[in-house]
Amino acid sequence: MNVNLELTDHCNIACRMCSQSLRDEAHGAPHRFMDFDTWRRALDGLRGLRDVTLCPHWLGEPTLHPEFDRFVRHAFEHNANNVLFRHFKVHTNAVLLPPERVETLLDVASAHGLLPDTFLAVHFSIDAFARDTYTLVKGADRREVVFRNLERFLSRRAERGLRRPVVHVAYVVQDGNTGEVAAFVEHWRPRLARPVLTADWPPMDRDAVYLRRWNTGDQARADAIHAEACRAVGLAPVSRPEGAF
Repeated sequence: MNVNLELTDHCNIACRMCSQSLRDEAHGAPHRFMDFDTWRRALDGLRGLRDVTLCPHWLGEPTLHPEFDRFVRHAFEHNANNVLFRHFKVHTNAVLLPPERVETLLDVASAHGLLPDTFLAVHFSIDAFARDTYTLVKGADRREVVFRNLERFLSRRAERGLRRPVVHVAYVVQDGNTGEVAAFVEHWRPRLARPVLTADWPPMDRDAVYLRRWNTGDQARADAIHAEACRAVGLAPVSRPEGAF
């Protein structure tokens, strides 16, 4: 069972392929932050459910929450013997990933009293290689910060001898970034641990470079762009079932 507890519907960049960047109100109300008591009560409500995978994300960027670290630490501190959730994963754009936050995530990943694969994965939405392309696709000039933050995360995970969480580095193939797919793969693949290159949802037991399809109005063209990019790096594109998105 996947449970998304959205810490915020704010975002700090404006990815042009994300509907979040096109509206002022994500849920028919002004952007907000979850308060701590709501988080605590929501977690308590998971008690007794089976095989819960918890993710503090839906439309917004979770690390924008001013108490993100407190929320995550609380969740793991109250999950002894996995009574609240079996797995945990984070989706982030890595803009707000300072050293202390890296340590928070790695601390909870290695917490005692939990199954070793409790913290499954961190999904990093990167989507570009060069600085200008990043600014075009993501709507903000944050490429250098993001690459530095992700590389620090990978280095600290290795230095601490951890296998979890696995890291998925995602790249939505679209107009404006198709020429950088090979450079992106060549940059990140050697920095990951036992990585797989995939055009489908990445596995939860391996690091991965994930070439993701662009969901747009002209889906046939988007699929063709994706297939061409996959073939350019020796990857067989995944066929899309009829009517699937």
